[in-house]
Amino acid sequence: MPFSAFELGRLQLPSRLVMAPMTRSRAYVDGIPSSLTALYYAQRASAGLIVTEGIQPSPAGKGYMDTPGLHTDEQVAGWREVTDAVHAAGGRIFAQLMHAGRIGHPDNTGALPVAPSAVRAAEQMFTPNGMQDLPVPVELTTAEAEATVQDFADAARRAVDAGFDGVELHGANGYLIHQFLSQNANLRDDRFGGSVEGRIRFAVETARAVVEAIGADRVGIRISPATGAQDLVEDDAHVVYPALLSALAELDLVYVHHLAGGSEEIDGRIRDLWPNALIVNDPSAAHPAEAADRWLGRGADLVALGKYFLSNPDLPLRLRLGAPLNEPDFSTAFGGDHRGYTDYPALSLHPAGEPVLG
Repeated sequence: MPFSAFELGRLQLPSRLVMAPMTRSRAYVDGIPSSLTALYYAQRASAGLIVTEGIQPSPAGKGYMDTPGLHTDEQVAGWREVTDAVHAAGGRIFAQLMHAGRIGHPDNTGALPVAPSAVRAAEQMFTPNGMQDLPVPVELTTAEAEATVQDFADAARRAVDAGFDGVELHGANGYLIHQFLSQNANLRDDRFGGSVEGRIRFAVETARAVVEAIGADRVGIRISPATGAQDLVEDDAHVVYPALLSALAELDLVYVHHLAGGSEEIDGRIRDLWPNALIVNDPSAAHPAEAADRWLGRGADLVALGKYFLSNPDLPLRLRLGAPLNEPDFSTAFGGDHRGYTDYPALSLHPAGEPVLG
């Protein structure tokens, strides 16, 4: 079943194996992806679908060092080289739009981060000056929150201009959309806070604006309920996420990308809660085949795989053949050159069809 085709919106995926988004921090010049980035993604074009690393929709959305954007013409041109390379290799690729919110530092961006409320995350971040505590963010005004919704829509239009097949809204892992959903990062008393309806509003309005910009069949969203990511508290996730998914279903988003492991209740109900395509990413699985068997057996349509796509550009082939997997080297995961990025070996085949490391 992992190797059966699946129709996702306007795309025909050759397998159920999705390359999960993974930050690589190699956009060194003005947030523009390089030719090396194009090679990296093209090497992995055999994935059923690629979801890129997080791409900031605006300068204020940047959190980490050397991450790419989609808010300038030069960035669009850089991503066009990436999407052209992936499509030439037979692949399909969505851009993950990620606003880091309070997870940022002035040493990385030149400004204080913005967030639903002026509540700092009890975390540290790597900067050019080493690891530093995250600062207290600046609370977005209502008008600024509304403008940020439009930043996502504008970035989605730019993504289509850059040749992407669609976009994934990053509503997970403790970043801005997720911060609006939480109890402790969102202390607002305007229409974007307070009640469950208020706290899901930013996510829903962002999704609606992006759907209106590029069409529902090109828009997915990633969620990670109750994972505790980036110092978030979600004791009422069992109420928030059914409400959120119900509202998003009315917009007919093409998929939800669910990070499992935060809430056993939601993990058990996620298939019933979401009517369209469901992608599940399970970081607890010891092997990609285990994750695929577990979640496709529980009704997921697609399975997202992270670290093993990092180190195995031909991961679907390796899994199909039962071939050995390269182990990822996390010391080269963030920043650097081609090492740990485009130099992981692919399989080669003897004339008899037996796989060997090449």
